Amino acid sequence: MQVEILNISGKKTTKKVDLLDSIFAVEPNDHCIYLDVKQFLANQRQGTHKSKERAEIARTTKKLKKQKGTGGARAGSMKSPLFIGGGRAFGPRPRDYSFKLNKKVKTLARASALSYKAKDNAITVLEDFSFEAPKTKNYIDLMKNLNLSDKKTLLVVGDANKNVYLSSRNIQGAKVVTASDLNTYDILHAETLILAEGSIKVLETILNK
Repeated sequence: MQVEILNISGKKTTKKVDLLDSIFAVEPNDHCIYLDVKQFLANQRQGTHKSKERAEIARTTKKLKKQKGTGGARAGSMKSPLFIGGGRAFGPRPRDYSFKLNKKVKTLARASALSYKAKDNAITVLEDFSFEAPKTKNYIDLMKNLNLSDKKTLLVVGDANKNVYLSSRNIQGAKVVTASDLNTYDILHAETLILAEGSIKVLETILNK
């Protein structure tokens, strides 16, 4: 599919770019998308949750009362989870939530997400640009020119661009990533995907292996 390239003023240029059908027009695989998003979110978890169990509680192990004749249940230690201040039974322990996912599954997931965006006409191609200095106002003006001020946007650049990244960092609903760091979650989370002209070649190289 052919898409017109816009400049930072939001005007159409004379250039057009071909978006490969093998990336932007595949049959979406929802299960691959689910697995990739699940892995992404799992990798964000620290897994440092911990509660003290009965072996870690500093309380007396003296028998509280005689074994029989009290009319109540047997009790041998204040560390028991049955008592206030006792250890927790089956409490959370530190763990790693990450899991393995095949490269082909992740590639298909990204292509599926990009295809959904293309199908919804939610992709804008922008010619390569840069800012002389990191200024939030410059990025706000760019979004206004593209009529995307009120939308969650994801700008994909070909190479790391510090000034553009810093200009967007303080704007709610705006995110800038390099094409090599693009993931399925970010694609789906954004309402509009903005592709810098140079990022398309990088995506073709990564997703067409």
